[in-house]
Amino acid sequence: MRYLICCLLFSLFAGKLSAQQVPDKPNVIIIYIDDMGWGDVSYNNPQVDYTPNMSRIAKQGIRLTDFYVSEAVCTASRTSLMTGCYANRVGMGGAIDHKSKAGINPEETTLAEMLKANGYATAAFGKWHLGFQPPFLPTHQGFDEFYGIPYSNDMWPAHPETKNYYPPLPLYSNDTIIDTVKEQSWFTQTFTEKATSFITRNASHPFFLYLAHPMPHVPISVSAAYNGSTGKGLYADVIHELDASLGQILKSLSRNKIEEKTLVILASDNGPWLSYGNHAGTTNGLREGKGTSWEGGVRVPCVFYWKSVLPAGKIISDPLMTIDILPTIAAITGSQLPSRKIDGSNIWDILNGERRRQYDRPLFFYYNKDDLEAMRWKNWKLYFPHTYRTMNGQEPGRDGMPGKYRMVKMEHPELYDLSNDRSETKDVLKNNRKIYKAMRRMAKSMREELGDDLTGKKGKANRPAGNAETL
Repeated sequence: MRYLICCLLFSLFAGKLSAQQVPDKPNVIIIYIDDMGWGDVSYNNPQVDYTPNMSRIAKQGIRLTDFYVSEAVCTASRTSLMTGCYANRVGMGGAIDHKSKAGINPEETTLAEMLKANGYATAAFGKWHLGFQPPFLPTHQGFDEFYGIPYSNDMWPAHPETKNYYPPLPLYSNDTIIDTVKEQSWFTQTFTEKATSFITRNASHPFFLYLAHPMPHVPISVSAAYNGSTGKGLYADVIHELDASLGQILKSLSRNKIEEKTLVILASDNGPWLSYGNHAGTTNGLREGKGTSWEGGVRVPCVFYWKSVLPAGKIISDPLMTIDILPTIAAITGSQLPSRKIDGSNIWDILNGERRRQYDRPLFFYYNKDDLEAMRWKNWKLYFPHTYRTMNGQEPGRDGMPGKYRMVKMEHPELYDLSNDRSETKDVLKNNRKIYKAMRRMAKSMREELGDDLTGKKGKANRPAGNAETL
């Protein structure tokens, strides 16, 4: 009788799943794809027909339509994911290269360190980009295993605009450089094989897997098995292989009978690098792309999939961000939050349907390190005067050579209503002065805390990045 009552209650309240129903110490997989545009997946763009596995988890999981990164550039975006902080809070804006002495400060608590302290096995495969000096490598930041590259895949001698500026691209196994990268067609499949092996080896106890694909960041490349697979060009083939990688991850979970014990999060680190033309993705109508705070730069595809735990087919339009992932994972795994202040929030009640009203805290978008360029609050997006890059009116690049951006100076604040103007075509500030003033007050408070180079404001709560010369 008790079993029957439980079944009936579950049937009545399916879709209102609570944290109490979460398995003890669930596994966590984050698949972070480099430069994949909001419109590069079929569930955001009906013209895309080569992402069946991404479509599957979107239908069987939760699709976040308004999910953001804090900055539309590699290092900063990954910093927010790993720390739950705005990147400029911890001194990690922009994108560091082979000459940088900076890295994620060992005093910060990463997502991997938080979970490792709770008994999780941890691994990172693919691209790191949070510092390549020994104190900053993944195995010093909470990961038991690392196999991959230390920074972006275009930071090598074959860069199309700066030939031989970069040294050979190193390939790491844990702390050791084991080779240099000569060509990149093997990236997606090899990192996927490392990931599925890790899943199998750790299926009997909690694990955290961070699969950070270097593709489709230029230079794009694909294995022989997927070359020409879509008939729609190399970029589509690369996305197709990334989709197949997700399929292999899901099969590994099923084979090891741990699908219902594993949360899978799929997202991109920023929007597409539009200057590369046919070697870049699409925003499907969102304005601009990577390297800007416009929607096409900071709004990214995102799905949360967890079989039998999260409701299937749910669509969430609340504005959420990568800073929310760490505190949410802390809540569902029973892990201790970092002792230092973070910026993200636990969004579990949004994911499982317990929260009925819109999540209305403001989100802030920084670019060029400490420039506060924009913010979102509810359905409103406010831009502060700044200079940004655009490909509008410019000749796009082709076949791996980039086109030239044109710089645009925004002289006055601009306000957009994203509820009916997702493409940000109409500035409505003039008729919404109260909204503008409310958001301006929120921005002033954030400037007091984290600063803003555009207005010459120094923050009171910024923390420094790590420096290899002083560690």
